[in-house]
Amino acid sequence: MTTGYLYHEMFGWYDPGSAAGLFPPDPRQGVQPLWHFEHPDTKRRIHELVVVSGLIEELVRLSPRQATVREIERVHEREHIDRVRADSDRAGGDAGDGISPFGRGGYEIAALAAGAVLEGVDAVFDGRVDNAYALVRPPGHHALPGSGMGFCVFNNIAIAARHAQRVHGVRRIAVLDWDVHHGNGTQAVFYEDPDVLAISMHQDNVFPLDSGGVDETGAGAGEGSTVNLPLPPGTGDGGYEYAMRTVCLPAIRRFQPELLLVACGFDAGAMDPLGRQMVTSDGFRTLTELAMRVAGEVCEGRLVLSHEGGYNPAYVPFSGLAVLETLSGKRTVPDPFLPLVSAMARQDLQPAQRAAVDGVASAAELGEPVRG
Repeated sequence: MTTGYLYHEMFGWYDPGSAAGLFPPDPRQGVQPLWHFEHPDTKRRIHELVVVSGLIEELVRLSPRQATVREIERVHEREHIDRVRADSDRAGGDAGDGISPFGRGGYEIAALAAGAVLEGVDAVFDGRVDNAYALVRPPGHHALPGSGMGFCVFNNIAIAARHAQRVHGVRRIAVLDWDVHHGNGTQAVFYEDPDVLAISMHQDNVFPLDSGGVDETGAGAGEGSTVNLPLPPGTGDGGYEYAMRTVCLPAIRRFQPELLLVACGFDAGAMDPLGRQMVTSDGFRTLTELAMRVAGEVCEGRLVLSHEGGYNPAYVPFSGLAVLETLSGKRTVPDPFLPLVSAMARQDLQPAQRAAVDGVASAAELGEPVRG
């Protein structure tokens, strides 16, 4: 397999400023200066591990470009784009929800993140690579048409889907989101669109609150093209694999897309500060293998992954490396955390996890899990 890899040092320069995780420093309320959860270390350390491990030599480096206003407008309202751009030209601002700050020049970096995913899509359709991974920042899957949200400015993966439709003439696209948080922005963009299947596999009711329930299945012509799979806290490798086989893969096979896009967050990983799932690097390796398999079955292997969350700078790099190794068919350095995190809690499928997944499969009439 040839795997396209998109990264730019400017992603590390996107500046959410000083914060105590989410909130700006305020000595009156006892909030000390620290750093924002969406700081650059996780992405930077993934890239550096890819280089130091030698995997970089096995990847096809692709050059990100900035998405144009016209490309971003396929998803976002012009007022949102103009506001972000104006704030970026001054001292910075917030993407829209009060916890997603960006500094001067943030617009250009956010446009570069969106454009990197577009370049990955182009490279797959042009035959330059078999699949692609865009290691981008800021993330995108929470961004709504009229506002950023949850550290996201522009919805990178939704913009990529519209680009594939407009430029490459595809009609049906599947988006698979395994970030620990509900992909509410992507869902909002495509909620009434029968040509985009939006699947979100997330920890139940983490962020946004009261979002991503089983009953959110699309509307109008898009009824049935949204699938939400809320998982209980503590779901590990076994539960995530069962969810993929029981709900995600059958839904994708039934939909028969011409392109599979994956919103690849690592905050479902063990040790993450913003999620309470237990997925290991081996778990993410399995998710990637299954995504590649179904892409090979239904859309000639066309698969593009866009990086989303993941906030533990020590562990996330090994999950990122595992995904890139799987995409390219190579192995490099082992995950030193794996013996520890794979022994935490119970990594095999638990009864509550099975019940949650089977409930979604039954509601969506997806049938029994497909083994293989």
